[in-house]
Amino acid sequence: MALKDFLVVVDDTPASAARLDLAARLANRCDAHLTALYAFTDTVFPGYIEAEIPQELRESQRQNRKDQTDRMAAAFDDAMRHHGLTDRSEWLTQEGDPTITAAVRGRYADLIVVGQPDPDRDRDQPVAQPADLLFECGRPLLVVPYAGRFATIGERVLVGWNGSREAARAVGDALPLLTAAKRVVVMAANPKPGPNGLGDEPCADIARHLSRHGCRVEATHVATDVVEPGDTLLNMAADESCDLLVMGAYGRSRFRELVLGGMTRFMLRHMTVPVLMSH
Repeated sequence: MALKDFLVVVDDTPASAARLDLAARLANRCDAHLTALYAFTDTVFPGYIEAEIPQELRESQRQNRKDQTDRMAAAFDDAMRHHGLTDRSEWLTQEGDPTITAAVRGRYADLIVVGQPDPDRDRDQPVAQPADLLFECGRPLLVVPYAGRFATIGERVLVGWNGSREAARAVGDALPLLTAAKRVVVMAANPKPGPNGLGDEPCADIARHLSRHGCRVEATHVATDVVEPGDTLLNMAADESCDLLVMGAYGRSRFRELVLGGMTRFMLRHMTVPVLMSH
């Protein structure tokens, strides 16, 4: 299935402009429609405090929110003109929790572009949470790191493969990007042996499948007990100058990942390139 309908979640964070720029460039490449969603929620006070807030302050807060929304909409319009997407774009503003709003709106898109939360900046303002969206939206996410700008996207792709249902789903969701990529590297980190593992030639089967779709693909694997699998993937992405990582998300429960650690949780914290994730 072609990717023809994108949703990008924008917000008040410094990383939002770079995220919008990346989404616009990718939409142009895929000849897709791009919708930007700006969801906001104001601080809710207990009733006894709310009753003491002067009307003038309420009006000031509403005006500040309107001014900010207008600035965001104007920046979006400028970006769409710059990328030639004026006739294939839409701006949506909605009051509500950003994660819930993005999950609902995202069900009507092929791909949701969302930001990696910045632990130092985003604590005091509500932003869409990729970890929750993975479970709630039913669509693949393209999570963009909060640091850096990315000149290319999807030209050199690294696929993190472990043979799981989630990894297979991610490869299927990313197939339009993989077939258009100049180079695809499929890598298994510490592949499991045995009948339920990846066999004697890890990644050979999935590489063969992708080659039948016309992908320029190669397979590799790394076995080490010195480096964590997440670091292994990111090191490979850096060594091969990859501009996109594709992987399955939450192959085990979020509680188990919280207690034991896991690839998804690691990547959402430490990603250095955009990551396409599916659950």
